[in-house]
Formats: sequence, structure tokens, C-alpha cells
Amino acid sequence: MDILNDLTAVLESRRNRKPEESYVASLYADGLNKILEKINEESTEVILAAKDLENGGSKEDLIHEVADLWFHTLVMMIHLELSPQ
Repeated sequence: MDILNDLTAVLESRRNRKPEESYVASLYADGLNKILEKINEESTEVILAAKDLENGGSKEDLIHEVADLWFHTLVMMIHLELSPQ
């Protein structure tokens, strides 16, 4: 859980940064709808990568897309002041 705690601390610290200084800060500045759009985009990419894997695609591609989805979900939770733990 140390990684989750460390990532949570970094994501929380980005809330106080200027949007031009950090991708995460720009998501927070754009608000919940933008964050949810990213989650929607990433979930679609997970679905496509999973379907591709079944048809000979790359495990690494699927893992990458799942990581992106998890990341943006954590951003949403922090934005909503929810603890990922």
C-alpha cells in the first residue's frame, strides 16, 4: 500500500499547482466533467485493448490502458475528496 499512499500524496499535491505546471493540475482545474471524460476515454481503450488481446494483441497494451484507467480514477477520487484507501 505504500505505492498507493505515495501516489495519493502526489495527486493531492497537484491540486495546489497551476494547470500549466502539471497534467493532473490541469485536470483538476478543468473540473469533474473533464476527469470523467478521461475515465470514459480510458475505459473504452481498455475494452479495445482487451478485445485486441483476444485476437493476438499485446498484453503490454492492455496493461498500459488499465494503468491509465486506474490513474484517472484515482484523480477523480482525489478531486471528490475521497480516499483511495
